[in-house]
Amino acid sequence: MTTAMLLVFIVHVLLGLPLFIALLAAAVAGFLFVDPGMLGRMMPQQFFGGINAFSLMAIPLFILAGNLMNTGGLTERLMGFARLLVGHLRGGVGHVNVVSSVFFAGVNGSAVADTSALGSLLVPAMSKDGYSRAFAAGLTAGSSLIGPIIPPSIFMILYASLTNTSVGDLFLAGVIPGLLLGVAFMGMNAWYAWRTALPKRGTLPGPREFLATAFAALPALMAPFIIVAGIVVGFVTPTEAAALTALYVALCGVGLGELRLADFWRASVDTARLTAAIFLIIAASSTVSWLLSYAQVPSQFVSVLAPYTDSAVIILLLLSAITFVTGMFMEEISALMLLTPVFSPVAMMAGIDPVHLGIIITLNITIALITPPMGACVFVAAAVSRIEIVALFRTIWPFVLTAVGVLLLLILFPQLTLWLPETLG
Repeated sequence: MTTAMLLVFIVHVLLGLPLFIALLAAAVAGFLFVDPGMLGRMMPQQFFGGINAFSLMAIPLFILAGNLMNTGGLTERLMGFARLLVGHLRGGVGHVNVVSSVFFAGVNGSAVADTSALGSLLVPAMSKDGYSRAFAAGLTAGSSLIGPIIPPSIFMILYASLTNTSVGDLFLAGVIPGLLLGVAFMGMNAWYAWRTALPKRGTLPGPREFLATAFAALPALMAPFIIVAGIVVGFVTPTEAAALTALYVALCGVGLGELRLADFWRASVDTARLTAAIFLIIAASSTVSWLLSYAQVPSQFVSVLAPYTDSAVIILLLLSAITFVTGMFMEEISALMLLTPVFSPVAMMAGIDPVHLGIIITLNITIALITPPMGACVFVAAAVSRIEIVALFRTIWPFVLTAVGVLLLLILFPQLTLWLPETLG
């Protein structure tokens, strides 16, 4: 059954059909193998049941907050503050790229949106400053991986809905790994700037300039605290935090005089389109996941890996390798929805904390966004940088390896993810 479903899925993808149709076709093939009589009854039930979760309502609201942030002028203020902090260093524009991704991650949680919003502005600036366009595009795509790791995160919300894990704990657990990614990519940029002898630009800002720029960026910097603090304290649910964030960003844009009715409409339309695509994939993936569970595929997977469950590190390395390869050829949300129900029982047998597993899976899925041949962020970075996608795929591997290095660090030292939720949870 599993082989037939996989072949049907691959054929439909190669034919160029939408991903959710390929997933549904695979589900139909699976039902025909298991019990054709269940097709008309269980398939619609699982399709609509897969998106009938209150926690998933947070996804369109966080997407809307990110879109309003772009159209309301807050993104430029965050970039200005990042430029103030690190723009005077050697390779300052590259450092600004990474630090802006850290700030932007605190509102949007989408790597693709990060690449599009920041790349169109910073890649030309980096090229003008002496960077090769390939490195500038690679750094933009690589640093965008911080988006789904630092809260809020669409991937973490999906993982939490599949495993009944606390979204607040996952959000807290993603802070340190996200910052580690930022430090790693800033180290890459510093090395490149030193090797190519890039000149320093600007000087260390004075107190008055620092306060003025920080005050201008303060409305945008407050958004992540609204999200995390509200959830951790228990004042709001993740969905309510997303609604408050979208409202807060909209009010900031109106108050600053940069968000008009036409901008709000455009942001809402973009949000609706992206949300529809995501929810169709979630619904189709839920159908396939239920079918795999019904056929006891997770149990079979557990039995295969049972000899290795004495070592949490080995299990996480094996699961990461499977996720890495899967993410290279499958859309990230689908991979997350399909792999999580299979991986969770194995992780439980190995005594792995579900929060730690969530961060490892999220980072694995996120790395797939810059991995050939399906890396969405690479395609976006190539488009905004105006370079050939094949050339960027050849030069993206150092950024992939840097992210994998951070992943290995998290696997070896679980407290890097668990310390913050254990301290504040």
